[in-house]
Amino acid sequence: MTIHSANSDTICDIQKIAQQVSSGDMCSIANFEEVLHLRNVTDAQMGEFCAIAAGLRDQGKGTVITFSPKVFLPLTRLCRDFCGYCTFRQDPSESETLYLTPGEILDVVKEGEKLGCTEALFTLGERPEQRYSEAKQWLNARGYNSTLEYLTEMCRLVVSETGLIPHVNPGTMTHKEMSDLRPYCASMGIMLESTSRLLYAPGGPHEFAPSKRPSVRLKTTDIAGELCIPFTSGILIGIGESRCDRIESLIEIANLHRKHGHIQEIIIQNFKAKPNTAMQDSPDADSIELLWTIAVCRILLGKDVNIQVPPNLSADDYQIYLSAGINDWGGVSPLTIDYVNPEAPWPSLKDLSDKTERLGFSLKPRLPVYPEYFLDTDRYVAPLVREKLLGMSDKNGYFKGGIHTYGESL
Repeated sequence: MTIHSANSDTICDIQKIAQQVSSGDMCSIANFEEVLHLRNVTDAQMGEFCAIAAGLRDQGKGTVITFSPKVFLPLTRLCRDFCGYCTFRQDPSESETLYLTPGEILDVVKEGEKLGCTEALFTLGERPEQRYSEAKQWLNARGYNSTLEYLTEMCRLVVSETGLIPHVNPGTMTHKEMSDLRPYCASMGIMLESTSRLLYAPGGPHEFAPSKRPSVRLKTTDIAGELCIPFTSGILIGIGESRCDRIESLIEIANLHRKHGHIQEIIIQNFKAKPNTAMQDSPDADSIELLWTIAVCRILLGKDVNIQVPPNLSADDYQIYLSAGINDWGGVSPLTIDYVNPEAPWPSLKDLSDKTERLGFSLKPRLPVYPEYFLDTDRYVAPLVREKLLGMSDKNGYFKGGIHTYGESL
């Protein structure tokens, strides 16, 4: 697998980029062909390029870097799709339990509440009842017609019986499904991953994953905007896409955000090879490529967007990505593992705080939705959830009590 890097015949004009960013021109570009010159940033120029992006972040976010204290709830690991790099999905024969039960969910959430968590992250496979009769039978026996219907009820349970608030990543969704979920969720999300056609061509990692087609993922993101749902999107780098593909993907996300204003965060996630997958022998995404992609995201999306990199996927040097313009570390759990990347433990809050503050930033715990989407507006969050958010937050919209709430965790 090759990650296409800079065009050897052209070197990017960094000063021109700086001028375009300063004038605000880059944030209004809707056609990826107009910014293809960004692909030509060389390794030698990366420091200057990242500094432009970091300066933009500083204008919009200051020195605050956030994270979301969470519990990770794998509602089901059954999935109709097969991706070439995934170890999360399981067949019914591999799974001890097809779905988490309400009791199991409440046990985890209430334990997380004691530890200062605020987010209940529901992650699950894509519509498993469409592939597996076992999933359909499990749901029907309990009065549910679909996995998303069950998810909605579990989100209602968490909101009504605990202090945590759900964020959900259930895959592609319809207008009705998101409308049903909205009263019980602070936010939702789906990774775009990539617009590259090569990835779902024969032999590509998404060949047998119809829900990973960019058109259906962008449609879900667009519907979320129509419903004014704070939404997480993002791209996965290092799975066979080019720099041009990444630019195109980010422009697609940017255009939907300009249309609706609902993209609350963008995750830039690096590929990590896992054993017993089709891509087990593929190289991990290079840190230079991750730096470049973060900087491009900040430059194209602007100073106010929230950009996240998962620190557990770059355990040795995750702090370097602050230099490229991120302002969030995503969900970090004191209780549950990262079920999508079980080989990659979360950093301790002490490590996260030390490395963040050493570079001149302050680390703050946030809620599952960013302050700008609930603090002074009722447009994006349903009344029940917004009331809980306001009760849990300080005057700036961050988790009341701040990082010192976690005491010995630091």
